[in-house]
Amino acid sequence: MKPEDIESEFKQLRAGAVVPDDPLVLIEVLFGIIHALESEVAELRARLGKDSHNSSKPPSSDGLAKKPAVPRKPGERRPGGQLGHEGHTLEFATPNHTVQHPPAEHCDVCGATLSAFSGVVVERRQVFDLPPVVIDVTEHQVTEVVCSCGKVHRGVFPEDVSAPVQYGPGVKATSVYLTQQQLLPIRRSAEILDHLLGTPVSAATVMDAVEEASVLLAPAVEEIKASIQAAEVGCFDETGQRVEGRLHWLHSASTATLTWYGSHPKRGQEAMDAFGILPHFTGIAVHDGWASYREYGCQHALCNAHHLRELTQIFEITQQSWAQTMIDFLCRAKGIADGARASQTALAPDTLATLRQEYEAVLSDGEALNPVVSGDGKKRGRVKQSAATNLLGRLRRYGDDVLRFLYDLRVPFDNNLAERDIRMPKLKQKTSGCFRTSKGAQNFATIRSYMSTLAKQGRNVVQALIQTFQGNTLSPTPSE
Repeated sequence: MKPEDIESEFKQLRAGAVVPDDPLVLIEVLFGIIHALESEVAELRARLGKDSHNSSKPPSSDGLAKKPAVPRKPGERRPGGQLGHEGHTLEFATPNHTVQHPPAEHCDVCGATLSAFSGVVVERRQVFDLPPVVIDVTEHQVTEVVCSCGKVHRGVFPEDVSAPVQYGPGVKATSVYLTQQQLLPIRRSAEILDHLLGTPVSAATVMDAVEEASVLLAPAVEEIKASIQAAEVGCFDETGQRVEGRLHWLHSASTATLTWYGSHPKRGQEAMDAFGILPHFTGIAVHDGWASYREYGCQHALCNAHHLRELTQIFEITQQSWAQTMIDFLCRAKGIADGARASQTALAPDTLATLRQEYEAVLSDGEALNPVVSGDGKKRGRVKQSAATNLLGRLRRYGDDVLRFLYDLRVPFDNNLAERDIRMPKLKQKTSGCFRTSKGAQNFATIRSYMSTLAKQGRNVVQALIQTFQGNTLSPTPSE
């Protein structure tokens, strides 16, 4: 019987219709019903089983049902700092103040006066602390002089001293740092400044500082954008954000030393074209499976962290061995690529050929268990496939992009660089709420692009912001 006939018989049975007289027809109908119910149960079970370890769902969606930790295998990383990791601790510095602690005035044995003897420093300890935070007020006075000829000569205020009373670069930079780097809400940032400085700071003052910083940093962010356009490898990602009560999208482009963000109402090609990075990008774009990235003619590399999570889910739901085999293969291939990268030696052609054959063989095993379902030609659109079939199709169709980390050692195994960069803006929304205006979202994207870039380069973000408000913005792409 055809699927639509089985569905019709099933509806009639549920409606109380007469059971078919032919036992063979009844068996066929019942088997069709069982198959349909099994497929529905499997789909629902897969949907319920999704969490951050086997899908792209964020860890915050996992709830309180935390899964037990997976024990480390022999040879994997031990807990704590790894071998070769450079630790950070306080070291002795030139002191600003010295306090001496002499012994008692008299010897506790013979009673002699010890002040007659010269002391020797035998041990020293240092305490690092913040000095008292006191607002520093600088008054600017303009004077005038009357020349003997009668002309009045008057001084001029500095360009950045434009109001009778105002906050200086330090307060402005701290306001921007608290809200854009530490992701605190505007009002809480104003409250912190109020308590620290002993001078009332309003939320409007903090917002004005953010707006000014965005304008001052815009040229530097354009410099970041141009550098990423010319990069050999770039990592790209996007995530939803709430702006004006609606869903917008925050897009990111990253390298090891640069970060760029942009906010847009759209997720796909319209936004990417508007930003102008991917249309002019000629390197290798690392990203997830979002189809819009395929509209650009550069080379592509797919994020294998996404593949590992999808494979984990498929194995947990279906127990099909090919999924675990592919997980093991990808992890082993990553180790081989990491070793080659460490020795700065490209993989030999025969090694690449062997790995590719192994990859294709695993796909063939999976495809044998998950054949593509064909339609009956009556319904429009594509026929719905299982998650395993869809993943196998993507891994087969874009095999070069999946394994590009083996062929080109400049390419990372995953897109974790971009995902780390996109995580903090998500935290901003979680701690401070949505952006009330699209201008506020774009200000955040501009300022965060600059600060994230400088942080990657190990530069002091606060000092850089102070210099920005002083009219001397540091270049985010210093020459080598």
